[in-house]
Amino acid sequence: MSDVKVTALDVHKSFGDNHVLKGIDMTIKRGEVACLLGPSGSGKSTFLRCINHLETIDSGRIEVDGEVIGYREHGDKLYELHPKAASKQRESIGMVFQRFNLFPHMTSLENITCSPMFVKKEGKAQAKQTALELLERVGLADKAGAYPAELSGGQQQRIAIARALAMKPDLMLFDEPTSALDPELVGEVLEVMKSLAETGMTMIVVTHEMGFAREVADTVTFMDGGVVVEQGTPDEVLGNPQHGRTKAFLSKVI
Repeated sequence: MSDVKVTALDVHKSFGDNHVLKGIDMTIKRGEVACLLGPSGSGKSTFLRCINHLETIDSGRIEVDGEVIGYREHGDKLYELHPKAASKQRESIGMVFQRFNLFPHMTSLENITCSPMFVKKEGKAQAKQTALELLERVGLADKAGAYPAELSGGQQQRIAIARALAMKPDLMLFDEPTSALDPELVGEVLEVMKSLAETGMTMIVVTHEMGFAREVADTVTFMDGGVVVEQGTPDEVLGNPQHGRTKAFLSKVI
């Protein structure tokens, strides 16, 4: 098995006249934590959504485990997959959003069990057992019966992480998972993410949390204007940036 988990080759994406991604090339190894940094509008979140085909790309290709995401290859052309086939690909890719997107009418336990039961046809007893184990893992074993409105933002985001993990993904995408949280709640979510990284989960994290990037990331990529400006280890990019645009950005956030 290749040690490469995700490959992006010359990925372009536009929304109307707005050319958001301008030829993104990126390789992420299996078991790696890759942090994407950059100002708002730099294309980070769009790129993340393209990895699991929540957004279609205009050209280029994205592969996960050597399989083209969202498209089937015939000759030298790519044809978009049927939505059902794309959803099947997406089962192995978990995603955690800025906003928690929990179902407000469901308890924590129900939020976590619904996808395994309805998408993977997992039995109720097995789904419940897995959900309870995940609640324990994210430090919320006592909140199984709580509804989202009864939880803090940090607790809701930890439930959202547990919900994504319930599908047993082998790639996790995090789109600024702490940006909607009050500052005192950020740490509890980052701790869950750190523990997940320690298990060897491949993670791609769009974040403004420089401490997390420095401590946990294997690679840091700085994006601006829809292109990769600089990429390397945290020590290289955060500690000794080479590009003027990276230096200017870091001077404002560190």
